[in-house]
Amino acid sequence: MTLPLHLIDAFADGPFTGNPAAVVLLPAARPDDWMQRVAMEMNQAETAFLLGQESGFSLRWFTPNKEVDLCGHATLASAHYLWEADHLDTSAVARFHTRSGWLTARRDDHGWITIDLPAIASHPTQAPPDLAAVLGAEPCEVLRGDFDVLCVMQDAATVRHLRPDLGAMARWDARGVLVTAPGDVSGIDFVSRCFFPALGVPEDAVTGSAHCALAMHWREVLGRAEMVGLQASARGGTVRCAVVGDRVELTGRAVTTLIGVLRV
Repeated sequence: MTLPLHLIDAFADGPFTGNPAAVVLLPAARPDDWMQRVAMEMNQAETAFLLGQESGFSLRWFTPNKEVDLCGHATLASAHYLWEADHLDTSAVARFHTRSGWLTARRDDHGWITIDLPAIASHPTQAPPDLAAVLGAEPCEVLRGDFDVLCVMQDAATVRHLRPDLGAMARWDARGVLVTAPGDVSGIDFVSRCFFPALGVPEDAVTGSAHCALAMHWREVLGRAEMVGLQASARGGTVRCAVVGDRVELTGRAVTTLIGVLRV
């Protein structure tokens, strides 16, 4: 038996930018351990598994070593796949049933994809005692959201030049660490980098779920609901953010870079 396998760059300005996600459409449910082994084999930040159902699609996300509760870039990649492979009309809204509830995606006439995700509020928290040593810099503020530690730095240059101790970071009681600062280039409101060593992802390229927390934080700082974030990873990518009540809408583009066959 074979299944189509697509590798799609999400929040990408072109091929080999943004964050790659593998996407697999299943004809029937498969065991969790099988999906985890496929994700380990793909060795991407996320592998997404879609399964059609009456009201949309079931969507699950796996890192190389764990299933996660929310992933933005693989949601955007999954929607792109469904439209590109003619599983949905490009005018149709993609609906996904996930561990974070129902998520939707829509596409405009210019190829921009907007995904609707739950907002994540972050609150001041006690920093790990080795925080500054692990990051290599002292944050101005340390907060905690549903999943991650959020560290606010004084300037974007500090964020760009961080070389954290990922082994020590993996031992913290958090999914990951988001580091952010005000933007330093025209048209960018804030920059960030995101580290998830405990999930087998040392540094993520462009993290949709992180922007659910970042957008909420910068809305309070900037005093407006719409903004643009730049994730300053090696691949890099921009995310248009809009806070709408208790939801965050994230907009970006996607590019398919590889189409293959998964033998199962």
